[in-house]
Amino acid sequence: MTVDVWLVDLAALAVIAWIVWFFWLSGKTETLATTVAGGMQEVHVKVKGGYDPDLVVAEAGRPVRLLFHRQETAACSEMVQFPDFDISRHLPTGETVVIDIEDPEPGEYEFACQMGMLRGKLVVTSDGRP
Repeated sequence: MTVDVWLVDLAALAVIAWIVWFFWLSGKTETLATTVAGGMQEVHVKVKGGYDPDLVVAEAGRPVRLLFHRQETAACSEMVQFPDFDISRHLPTGETVVIDIEDPEPGEYEFACQMGMLRGKLVVTSDGRP
């Protein structure tokens, strides 16, 4: 094998390693839901190359409001889905979309884009702590 083949192979392996790290191994940014008027728990989620935060912790038995603000035009981020709650919403660029979840039970609920590449999780606990 020539040097160029080795360099191309090495570059391809580096790209594959980065993709695996970015989509499956990178750390989660955790945010505790903030209680606002009326006992509603609220979290603002920025959508740009992923969800920020991508791990939301809320307390069971109280409604949760997630405000998704999409700051990009990538096709993958134009929808967010919560399969456990049968919720799917279009996220227009530059707009905030509100998703209310009424009195969730304790558990872990994943959310993702329609392609499954952008992922996040809503963790509902009995005491509102991780």
